[in-house]
Amino acid sequence: MGVPQAGGGPPGSSERLIAELAAGLRPVRRLPSPVLLALLWLLLAGLVIALAVAGFGVRHDLGHAMAEPGERAQFLASVATGIAAALAAAMLARPERSGRWALLPLPPLALWLASLGWGCLADVARLGPAAWALGPSWGCLKFILVLGTPLTAAMLLLLRHAGPVRPQPVLLLGGLAAAALCSAGLSLVHHLDAMLMVLVWHGAAVLALMGLGWALGRPLLAPPLEQPGHRAG
Repeated sequence: MGVPQAGGGPPGSSERLIAELAAGLRPVRRLPSPVLLALLWLLLAGLVIALAVAGFGVRHDLGHAMAEPGERAQFLASVATGIAAALAAAMLARPERSGRWALLPLPPLALWLASLGWGCLADVARLGPAAWALGPSWGCLKFILVLGTPLTAAMLLLLRHAGPVRPQPVLLLGGLAAAALCSAGLSLVHHLDAMLMVLVWHGAAVLALMGLGWALGRPLLAPPLEQPGHRAG
């Protein structure tokens, strides 16, 4: 007769149980690198925005506008903000990455805002009080939101397995990335007479898209609830 196993089970029961459990295991798939996920999303965003620009048509004065240092700085800063925000969101979705990645989009974002502010001052010097006139531009808001909403959703889908690590900054940065790139795309097809209108309407669209990403993405990236009766040790 065999010697009883610890716990009172029949001989070899522990080994059989371990073998049965191991037989059903599947290898864990490693998540793609954050850089790769960011590049995939940026390629998708570039394709979507390029198709939209082709559909609407490039503005007739684009060459003249890009020859202006302020216009060129605004465009390049918005593109850099979108790229940096996308990379930062992908990095922050991983627990082993430093939370300081959230600071990555701040320099280009500051440059973007500074270029818009400088343009407002230049308009005041050139136009006088007329520079403060603010008219409606719902087309700007619609362009950024219509393009940015699916791009924000795509970002959240790419990061849904890792996003619960830091859901709040991932959601905000995902919305910022989509809005900044869509704003850059909008500047290729639409011209606003005053830089103040660009600041207000583009800024409103950026904030709206970040808020929309926050509202729609929280359930997707929320950390899983604890099982009933389970308590952390």
